[in-house]
Amino acid sequence: MKKTILYDRHFNLGAKILPFAGYHMPIVYPDGILSECKEVRNNVGIFDVSHMGQFRISGSGSEEFLQKLLINDITKLKIGDAQYTAMCNYEGGVIDDMILYKEKKSFLLIVNASNIEKNFEWISKMNSSQIVNLNNISDQNSLIAIQGPNSRKAIENVLNQNISNDFYTFIELSYKNRKIFISRTGYTGELGFEIMATNETIQILWDQFIDLGVKPCGLASRDILRIEMKYCLYGNDMDESITPYESNLGWITSTNKGDFIGKDKIIKKQDSYKLVGFKMLERGIPRKGYEILYDNKVIGKVTSGTQSPVLNCGIGLARIKSDSVLHQQKIKILIRSKLVEAKLYLKPFIKKTSLKA
Repeated sequence: MKKTILYDRHFNLGAKILPFAGYHMPIVYPDGILSECKEVRNNVGIFDVSHMGQFRISGSGSEEFLQKLLINDITKLKIGDAQYTAMCNYEGGVIDDMILYKEKKSFLLIVNASNIEKNFEWISKMNSSQIVNLNNISDQNSLIAIQGPNSRKAIENVLNQNISNDFYTFIELSYKNRKIFISRTGYTGELGFEIMATNETIQILWDQFIDLGVKPCGLASRDILRIEMKYCLYGNDMDESITPYESNLGWITSTNKGDFIGKDKIIKKQDSYKLVGFKMLERGIPRKGYEILYDNKVIGKVTSGTQSPVLNCGIGLARIKSDSVLHQQKIKILIRSKLVEAKLYLKPFIKKTSLKA
């Protein structure tokens, strides 16, 4: 089990630390999940996301290689742009979802921690002819996420520099003669930034954000915040047996861009199942695997579920048969042998956020 470079700081701050994706990670801090969620929605919080994987791909054939490897259209990217995308197998199943960054002479992929080795092996296999240069730089750098309506203000305060990059773009800055990479991305639905730098630099930045009063937040609140926005989590809402359309990722699937791995199978399955949100109308906390019923028939299963401290009710995501999808349609969820009423939602549960501020 690995530790991030910030492990001792989490321990000293009193975080509850548990194994996650091969790392000892902070799950929640002493003030609690409710406090963390509200702070991110209303002010600013900081997350350690150093467990995420980082691959750099370079070489003259990089764009052509990635265009076939990934489902989104990377020809739309300019230098300094970021793009949410996914990588599929030959059956159209999602190997992983990831963010791609276009640098001056290379591309950077940020992948899920639990899939680092699997992803690297798959990309290496696709690169058997050595079309590109592939490097796993995950252990060389660390990542932190600053999220919330006041995230920009907090970063500008620490760096003493203006941060004005647009949504899904990145900039590279020099801070005390140290190179830092700042992308306007996140997993909370609020205005947010993710910062990548050397391990030593991230330690310095973390301390400065904490000294500024930015609240440290764990993975539990991060999970709730992403469910409130209907963001997918690999291993719950998608996996290698599920296509992008079945995970509500049709919007990043560029079927018109030409051939890519899994394209034909993805198109064939696009009308079978859909990923939707639901809100509990009665008391009950939905969990992964619980059955969804409509008109006394099972139409799908819960993929992610939680109790939302902001909405003060149970919410979740579910994969159901496409012909069963109706906005605000009432359904039943089987929770501990009891049918509990809920309502389907096709849009995020939190409607007004600072995301595009």
